[in-house]
Amino acid sequence: MDDRGKLSAPGRLEAGTIVVPEAPRLPAGPLAEYAGQYGLNLSGARPPLLKYLALVWQRRHFIWGYATARSVSMYTDARLGQLWQVITPLLNALVYYLIFGLLFEANRGVEHYEAFLVAGVFVFAYSERSIVVGSNVMRANLSLIRALYFPRAALPLAYVIVELQRMLLGMVVLCVIVLASGEPLTLYWFLLVPAVALQSTFNVGAAFIVSRLGGSMQDVSELIPFFLRISRYFCGVMYMITTLPMSQHHPGVVKLLSLNPFAVYISLVRVGLMQSYRINSPGNASTGDPVENAHLCQVFYHTKIAQLQAYCPAVVTNNDLWISAVGWGVGFLIIGVLFFWQAESRYGRG
Repeated sequence: MDDRGKLSAPGRLEAGTIVVPEAPRLPAGPLAEYAGQYGLNLSGARPPLLKYLALVWQRRHFIWGYATARSVSMYTDARLGQLWQVITPLLNALVYYLIFGLLFEANRGVEHYEAFLVAGVFVFAYSERSIVVGSNVMRANLSLIRALYFPRAALPLAYVIVELQRMLLGMVVLCVIVLASGEPLTLYWFLLVPAVALQSTFNVGAAFIVSRLGGSMQDVSELIPFFLRISRYFCGVMYMITTLPMSQHHPGVVKLLSLNPFAVYISLVRVGLMQSYRINSPGNASTGDPVENAHLCQVFYHTKIAQLQAYCPAVVTNNDLWISAVGWGVGFLIIGVLFFWQAESRYGRG
């Protein structure tokens, strides 16, 4: 026993001996300054935006690998495995066809309605799943966030990539259905590339926004499915927006519905894949006689003959769709990145 009451060699304490612990040795000044003298940084601190984006890019292989692993593991316990990624939206399309195509006759005024419907279901499902999983991603990976440091943007980005992989697999099936319905293979199919790319930028931005909101408030994750369910019925998944009765008297409302982000990306995919959709869209036919055009347009609203819709005045042009697609995609991506990055240091806290 040394003079401070501590053991200095192997032995044992005698009865009644009191060992007093040594007081912690702390610096006299602020701890932050002391840590700075030795180059210590706050773990999980938010780096500058450009550096943050560079860190995300450096981990691109981890993001892709993590997304691929999640995609493969989704249906490992199911007998049909990855086929469920295609079967699920196809079953949804079948249900919508039975209800809206046959029961409510939403297929009136639409040529090749089966291809029209499946395109809408697949494209909307891509955005829907990206937003839903994005709203839960931070709370679902709380243990990973607390255990390791990495740019938190990698998580929602990886989950959107999972949905992109599912979308690309679904697009192969969609193309087969479009050809089987009687639509020809044209050069317009190349428009699918920029359409899906712009939709992906929109999905990433939206996923960043809901990731931050859902990570701090679970109520957001509960409300988002309800919001998306409403959006599904207002963006023309099961019907053509321009065939609505209000399109005659309220073209502004129809234009507003046609230019919401979900409707825009659905329309662009249909424009690329379906020749009948391009030809029969309002404003694509002209006889040179406005009176005759108006008459044929009125006949369309009474008979719902798809070819006559081209004689109705255009509410939204293809240029409007592409401008809106770029605006929604780039705008949401910029806002989403900034909104998510500002809360980088708060993710994972209880």
